[in-house]
Amino acid sequence: MAIADDLKKTLTDPTPLYFAAGTADLAVQQAKKVPELIEQLRAEAPARIEAVKNTDPKAVQDAVTAKVAEVFGAIDPKKIGETAQDLALRGVGVAAEYAVRAKETYDKVAEHGEQAVRAWRGEVSEEIVDIAVVVEPRPEPTPEAKAEPESEAAAEERPAAKKPAARKTAAKKAAVTADDAS
Repeated sequence: MAIADDLKKTLTDPTPLYFAAGTADLAVQQAKKVPELIEQLRAEAPARIEAVKNTDPKAVQDAVTAKVAEVFGAIDPKKIGETAQDLALRGVGVAAEYAVRAKETYDKVAEHGEQAVRAWRGEVSEEIVDIAVVVEPRPEPTPEAKAEPESEAAAEERPAAKKPAARKTAAKKAAVTADDAS
């Protein structure tokens, strides 16, 4: 039964759908920024291309060679095992941290998706109305309004009086049949 319960919970949980909706909404928001980025790149591209053209390849090669030599010079073959173990432990900690961050981000995007779906459906305005009803004080009832609930209460009492009478007759019939049987 646990598998069936898990499967039912998985199939009825709307969070993945909200996550997808949130992702789509965020993608649309980011896509709206693309024209601005293209214009920025278009403006910066000539200066960057000129900088690359004016760069001396020999200087770049020398800088890269120096950096590689520095990295390989810092490696101590005796400490590689300790360093590998240390890096593995750090990797486990970083992986756990990223898992927590991923879950938090997933929840945030799913919440954003839920809000986006409500906005798409128009439910946000209904929610605001519900909040306004709760926040606003109730108006004082007028004398006419007070009379109506009393008449409704009186109408509710009458059927309630009839119901016990019906039960008593059923109880009497049961008592009569019990007396007849003896």
